[in-house]
Parts: sequence; C-alpha cells; structure tokens
Amino acid sequence: MTPAKILVVDDEPGARSALAQILRSHGHQVQVANDGERALEQLEQFAPDLVLSDLHMPQLDGLELLRAIKRQPLVPPLIVMTAFGGIDSAVTAMREGAVDYLTKPLNLDEVSIVVDRALEGVRLRQEAAALKSQIQDLSLFDNIIGSSPQMRAVFRSVTQLAPSRATVLLTGETGTGKELVAAAIHHRSPRAAGPFVRVNCGALADNLLESELFGHERGSFTGALKQRQGRFEQAHGGTLFLDEIGEISLATQVKLLTVLQERAFERVGGNETVKVDVRLIAATNRDLKQMVADGSFREDLFYRLNVISLRLPPLRERACDIPLLAAHFLERFAADDHKLTSGFSERALELLSRYAWPGNVREVENVIQRAVVLAEGDLIEPQHLPTEIALAVPPHHELPSVPGATMLDFERYAILKTLEATNGSSSKAAAALGISVRKIQYRLQEYRGARHAGSDAAHSVAGPLSFK
Repeated sequence: MTPAKILVVDDEPGARSALAQILRSHGHQVQVANDGERALEQLEQFAPDLVLSDLHMPQLDGLELLRAIKRQPLVPPLIVMTAFGGIDSAVTAMREGAVDYLTKPLNLDEVSIVVDRALEGVRLRQEAAALKSQIQDLSLFDNIIGSSPQMRAVFRSVTQLAPSRATVLLTGETGTGKELVAAAIHHRSPRAAGPFVRVNCGALADNLLESELFGHERGSFTGALKQRQGRFEQAHGGTLFLDEIGEISLATQVKLLTVLQERAFERVGGNETVKVDVRLIAATNRDLKQMVADGSFREDLFYRLNVISLRLPPLRERACDIPLLAAHFLERFAADDHKLTSGFSERALELLSRYAWPGNVREVENVIQRAVVLAEGDLIEPQHLPTEIALAVPPHHELPSVPGATMLDFERYAILKTLEATNGSSSKAAAALGISVRKIQYRLQEYRGARHAGSDAAHSVAGPLSFK
C-alpha cells in the first residue's frame, strides 16, 4: 500500500484499535474517532486521504457522516464497514458516494486490497487534478501548453521581444505552434489592441498572393470588380503574420522587401502609394539560409526578416510536455463528443511519451481525437492508439535518451544487453538482473511480437477510423 493519512471511525474500541494497528503496520498515519461527530471535528485538522467508518454508530452514523463529509470543502473517499447482515446498508452508502465497503469481522487481506484500491483512486484523481491545474496555469500564456525547459525559454523570449516592433522570424518543424507563438507576441505587445492578421503564403498561387498581401485596384485583372484592401492595409496599427514565408516567389519577395524597407507599397494595378504601420512576424519550416545559397530566396530579404529569430523545439526534444498536451486534448475532445473518457492507462501514457511525434503538436491533437472516438470506458488504452505509436520501440543497441525515455525503454535495453553479454542465456541474464527467467522469456516474446507486428503493419491498409 502507498503510505497515507487514514481516519478510522468506529464506536467499538476493540475493532477501532485493531484496524488502526493493521493500517499502521503498513506504514499509514492513522487517527481514530469513536463516532461521526468526533470524526467531523478531525477532518479539517487531520485532512485524511481516506476515511474508514462503521455504518452503525450512535449519534451520527456512517451514512450521516458520509453525507456530512460530502458537504465539506475537501472530500476524502470513504469506505464503510458493516456486519455481514448489513450489506444492504453498505450498498445504499455506495449509491450515495462511498467508494467501497468491508464486512465485519474484518479480514486482513480484504482490508489491504480494499484500502489499496481506494488509495490508488485517490492517487489517480490527484494526478489528474495536478495535470489539469498545470494545463490551466500554462494556458494563461496564450494557450501555449508546455512546462519543459525548452518551452519556458520560448516563453521568456516571447515576453522579452513582444514590446519591440522588430521583425521576428519563427523557425521550426510543421506543427510546433508557430502561429500560437506569433499570436502571443502580438497580444503581449503595445499593438495588442490592433489587428492580428494571418496569411498562409503556401496556400495561395503567386498571382493571388500578391493581391492578397497588397490589395488591388478595380479592373486590374479579370474579376477585379472593385478596389480591395490587402492584408498589409488590414493589419495597419497591428501585426501581420506571414506563415510559410519560404514558399513565396522571387518576384513577390522583391515587393515584400520594398514594404519592409519603406513601409509603403502600391496595390496591384495602382499608382497610389499606401503607407502602413505594421509589425511583421514570419514563419517557416524550411532552411532559409540554404535557400539563399541555392538562389531560391533573396539574401537581403532574409536579413530583413531575421532581425530576431526564435526556434520552436520539436516535440521529441520536450517529451515531458507530451502528458500535458495529451491531457489538454483529451479534455477538449471528450467534452466535444460528450464522452466520459477522462484519462490514460499507464501503458498508453508510456507509449505516447516515447513516440517521436514527427507531426509534433498537431499530430498529438489528431491522435487523441482518434483515441477519444474509439475509447469505450474511462481510460484511453494502447489499443486506441495508432499502430505506429504502439510499436514505437527504440533500437535495443542504443542507450535510451534522458529525458524522453520510459522505464520500459531502460528495461528493454538492460535485458537485451545482458542477454548479449551472457551469450543468450536466459538463466544467467535473469541472475545478473535479479529477475525471473520467466519474465525475461515473456519480455523476449513481447519484443518479437512487436517486431513482427511492425513488419506486417507496413503492408496493412488503414481502417475508416484512422485519423491521419
């Protein structure tokens, strides 16, 4: 059992003392009360993790104590105790919120199992509450989730550069949250009251992108029935975010460079000079320096954009943020779909934490949405995850990286390396590792199964619920 603070409530001195002694022998901190009223007095001062109460007591019985506890600010779980003939009363108590019941005379093994199960529920609820609290705290930073050192460094950089009007270049892989960071910079800047205008440069053909950025005059091309303001004009007094800046043509790069130099431009088909006051934030997942070397991106524009550069780390470099992100998306999609799914099994969370996430945060979002759709109970299990995540096992000849690896990764590494050193002898490896031969054989079967399944999966066709 996990050591905990337990309040025992029973009007029989012998039963009360015996139960307290049993619980203390397992390392628990125990206080006792001889009736429900005395128990209520001890709740605030002792703050127990668990209450064990007899159902039949004078003055305030166990059922009345349960109802009174539920009205308290902090509600510990309660296990009721009753004689075998009082099972109906115990069932009633459980309907009103008791987590379990014990029958008298108490059985030592049964007490251990029931108390341990109740405390495990306490632990899971505390972990879920702590995770939710972390998400809520971190979401104050413009909904960017992360507590890793890498993301804290990003938050510090955003806070530092936001007050400036300097151009910012955000770099990083697809799905790392560049648009969220751009919005955070805007909302923390003196321009926060102005517009924040977004343009995905990779989503528009070059001729359309020019009109989108700079606007056009009536009749400047077929379909231009009236004058239209471009995104630069719309962002006047605020911030313009140009995503996928590496996708624009050399011709458009020249016009963009002119705007950055002169803070002015002409609409497509027009002669009037339009002056604007805009802070520019650009983003790319490409290597602009290499593009400059290749001649596909202007060097002068690169230096105009790269006044302040901020790299967003991929998720594989901040694995400790994966549980936070997974919990955030689980809560959101469970609410959207009216599902009762509220957490992850230990195995599922380990699999999520050790996967490399090539699609970064966006991939996490899609995977958790899929898992919520497939989940039938309270927890997301490994079978609700895509095959590539369930089979993501690091090579056994490489020492797992820290942070980022799980205990299962280290176990796999230790077992396979020890087997290599003992020339494949399971008995010698088991003796060296201090585990059973049966466990080594079981793990080897598991590793082989994962490898074969991975080979088969390469030839399989995704089902209709495979969200990609």
